Amino acid sequence: MHDFKIHIVGVAEGEVAPHLVAMVANCRLIVAAGSMQPLLEEQLSGYPRAQIVAITPLSAALQTIAFHAEKGNIAVLASGDPLFFGIGEALTRQFGTDKIVVHPAVSSMQLLFARLNVPWHDARFISLHGRKAGPQIPDILASPKVCLLTDRENDPAFIAAEILHRISPRQRSCFSLFVGERLGGAGERIIAGSLEEIADQQFAQPNTVLVLQDWSGEIAYPIFGLGEQEIEHSRGLITKNEIRAAVIHALRLPAHGIFWDIGAGSGSISIECGRLARGVQVFAVEKNREQLEHIAGNRETFRAWNIEIVTGEAPAALQELPAPDRVFVGGSGGRLADIVAAACTRLKAGGRIVISAVLDATRDSAPELLHAQGLAVEITTVAVERRSYPDPHPTRLNPITLITGDKNI
Repeated sequence: MHDFKIHIVGVAEGEVAPHLVAMVANCRLIVAAGSMQPLLEEQLSGYPRAQIVAITPLSAALQTIAFHAEKGNIAVLASGDPLFFGIGEALTRQFGTDKIVVHPAVSSMQLLFARLNVPWHDARFISLHGRKAGPQIPDILASPKVCLLTDRENDPAFIAAEILHRISPRQRSCFSLFVGERLGGAGERIIAGSLEEIADQQFAQPNTVLVLQDWSGEIAYPIFGLGEQEIEHSRGLITKNEIRAAVIHALRLPAHGIFWDIGAGSGSISIECGRLARGVQVFAVEKNREQLEHIAGNRETFRAWNIEIVTGEAPAALQELPAPDRVFVGGSGGRLADIVAAACTRLKAGGRIVISAVLDATRDSAPELLHAQGLAVEITTVAVERRSYPDPHPTRLNPITLITGDKNI
């Protein structure tokens, strides 16, 4: 029985590596994108046109590959490294590791870094192919060196405009963008510019984008444990350090998911959670204009770009938000019952709600409200005493009760 293989052959700078041409020519079938037609005509001019199959739509290509896979070797031509944001993963998943042989080439991302003479071992790589760029902007902003694979919808101008929409004017000067058009092919071009300059241009496809941020001179804040004096706030209106730590521990943040911070105040809980769990999308809900300004300032200072600021009062402001995995209620404005009902209804199975209670009324009513919604309830009271040695006189903070509800169904 023949052990036929599916050869995934990387294409770089407009050609198949010379030592692979004969192998490809002897395959029963070649699967390739229409853009590779010039390559096929130049390097494989004698190959029967009837045995060349389009790679899109992918579902049809997979069916064709499956039909021929036991009758002879197949070559699938793919740009760059097929296992780096490429078709290699889909083919391996469909046909199994033993059936696949990968012949990688230099990717467009590698070419862009090489053309710019910029090291790439410390870069972040994101593919926007077939995805909405908007939700990826926090990931793009979270690293000083990010390389992007674009598509026609998520083109460089759109990406630059999305970044401009998110950041403040004073941050714009720290960004430098580089666009590599048709890298390795005819008509290759490198364009450098600011966010404003890139947002105002059109670019040839395909293209790859490098986003650089100058973070030199910035304060190296800890990953967790920001001090009250470091977080912008008004008149002492901030969740104290020790209480913040207890709240975040009680939340048991997932690696990915949705977190509602209701009555976010200065955003101290949102900021620490957003920085700890970059894969969590944080919605900081607040109605006070001064506090909203603090949240925006803190988000910028600490680069917690996975925080969405929601202006409004709960529960009405919660209606358009995606269903949460975690909820923290730090302020209810006298509407705790309505907030709990709305949050519990939307809370995902396995989700958790934490309510912070300073007032006796909240401490007494919150457990019953959560229990009535079918959540398993735990209550913890945190009392904090601070003292700086050798001063013998302690400062005692108001005790805080944390009420936790788990949705186990």
